[in-house]
Amino acid sequence: MSTTPSLIDHYLAIAQPYLNDYGYAAIFALVLVESFGVPAPGEAIIIAGSFLASRGQMNIFIIMIIAWGAAVLGDNIGFAIGHFGGRRLIAHRGRYVGIKESHLAKVERFFDHYGGGIVVFARFVQVLRQLNGLVAGTMGMPWWRFLFYNALGAALWVGVWGGGIYFLGKHMEAALDVLSYLEPYLIGAGVMALILGAVYILRRRRNNSN
Repeated sequence: MSTTPSLIDHYLAIAQPYLNDYGYAAIFALVLVESFGVPAPGEAIIIAGSFLASRGQMNIFIIMIIAWGAAVLGDNIGFAIGHFGGRRLIAHRGRYVGIKESHLAKVERFFDHYGGGIVVFARFVQVLRQLNGLVAGTMGMPWWRFLFYNALGAALWVGVWGGGIYFLGKHMEAALDVLSYLEPYLIGAGVMALILGAVYILRRRRNNSN
């Protein structure tokens, strides 16, 4: 029986054909195009590549450097498209690559609400990851400010999904052994929490009814 979690299997199924055929170039290309709005499994290929690196089949440092560079470059291409082409161009032409008006509006609301700092965390959210550069460009954010936030966000993103998955893969068996040992205690704690929660709700209802 495999000890690989089903989620990792899912990412491997998506990305491994690209990795088998094109190697590191696939990581660069998919992260790049995803970063300026084209639907592509950029995050999936980082996760899959990092897991394979934990098994000695790829180099994690090369993966992380390539992924970070592609993410920063792709977002800046998106920024340039948004800045010079404007929202009208993106809304009109974007449908050919899967960019919808509703997606643009959603990202614009995030920018309005959270400001430029949203660029740092946009990498971790579907749709925001693909469109943050385009929208930052259309909304007139200064390029140097965008570049700083974007480089920082890309570094955190690659660190989590590259370094994190690599570390997890290296210690997968040990982690699963610990979880297997703790499983009955975790189940017991969960059941106890449910019981205590039910008792609390019943008492509160009884007190409110009196």
